[in-house]
Amino acid sequence: MTGRIRGGLLRRHRDFRLLWCGETAGKFGASVTGVAMPLIAVSTLHAGTFEVGLLSAAAWLPWLVIGLPVGAWVDRLRRRPVMVAAAAVSCVLFAAVPVAAWCGLLSTGLLLAVALLTGTAAVFFQTAYTAYLPSILAPDDQAEGNAKLHGSASAAQLAGLGSGGLIAQAVGAVNGMFANAATFLVSVLCLTGIRHREPRVDWSERHSGALFGEVGAGLRLIAGDPWLRTLTLFGAASNLALMGYQSIQVVFLVRDVGLSPGMVGGLAAATGAGGVLGAFAARRVAARVGTARATLLFEFGLALFALLIPLTTDGAGVVFFMAGGCCVAAGVVAGNVLKAGFQQRYCPPHLLGRVTAGTAFLGYGTIPLGSLLGGALGSALGPRTALWITTAGIPLAAVLLLCSPLRRVRDLPASSRPHPDDASPAGGGGEPALPHA
Repeated sequence: MTGRIRGGLLRRHRDFRLLWCGETAGKFGASVTGVAMPLIAVSTLHAGTFEVGLLSAAAWLPWLVIGLPVGAWVDRLRRRPVMVAAAAVSCVLFAAVPVAAWCGLLSTGLLLAVALLTGTAAVFFQTAYTAYLPSILAPDDQAEGNAKLHGSASAAQLAGLGSGGLIAQAVGAVNGMFANAATFLVSVLCLTGIRHREPRVDWSERHSGALFGEVGAGLRLIAGDPWLRTLTLFGAASNLALMGYQSIQVVFLVRDVGLSPGMVGGLAAATGAGGVLGAFAARRVAARVGTARATLLFEFGLALFALLIPLTTDGAGVVFFMAGGCCVAAGVVAGNVLKAGFQQRYCPPHLLGRVTAGTAFLGYGTIPLGSLLGGALGSALGPRTALWITTAGIPLAAVLLLCSPLRRVRDLPASSRPHPDDASPAGGGGEPALPHA
């Protein structure tokens, strides 16, 4: 691990710079997909509102199915090779979409399969990445590292959302998937170039049948800790509402508001600017008011502006979408920066993989449910009414934070109390969070 010296991380830390580039490229590609896949479904395959919601659900369903065991697997493996393999799989799968279209094989079923498989790769990548970061950064550098990674992810999302719509207009939504595949190739090359090598896992210290015991221990740790439990439950409720409106916003903007694909991408990119501002402000606000108070400010105060989104109309009325989307993005990203730093400091390193997976299972597991909910409400009541219901759920989810220990303290704790399950490094009952957007 590189010691702390003068200068910013991106200038002085080569391995972090490569990780940053690889992660940013992957986030850009994922954002292009977030626009391109629904546009393919709507404009090329003429899919309905529920089918578009189902497409979003398929991308997140793997968190609900394999999220828990992946955390234990990642703790048993070196994390960088897992990330490289996951990015490579995503590259191949996204490139297969335009190839299938050329062969006359493109269908909604194929898009669902690609979304499901790339979502599976994302589970492995995100779990490994969250647990890998503390291994290459000194503790004093981790706050800066988290802020830079979340800030660049928001900037990449901003650029990717705008580019997704423009690429779809220029070369078609289907061919635009090649741009997405290229970003994951860049991610593979950057991650391969990292020099830091994790120590080999000592399998003699692991019991071969301990996987389910390790998974259960991770869940018990989350359930028994008031801080982890609160943030995890909040993430689950918030993601349900966030994905409920995000899964149908393309349908709403194209069919109800009447925007072109390029305008949809540009508008989505404009709202992404809020995420960049949130990443920039997170540490500064936390330094002034405390990490717990800053979390409440970002996650509850800014969430109230989500209610502007359903007011969107053509022309000047798009300002409502931009203002509401910017505030939501700023609150989510700022909250993610604070929660990521808290979790990396608070959790024992040897448990970080499965704690990350446990919180992600419970938090990300509601995302496919939110997508299905948004699609079902949009089909039954219309996209605008569905947006009123789902956006109202965003500030309502933050009420969980107001009813938690966060309301009574200035800062989130820096370390956890010793847990009984920490006594043994092995599983089988001996061994015993969430970016919510």
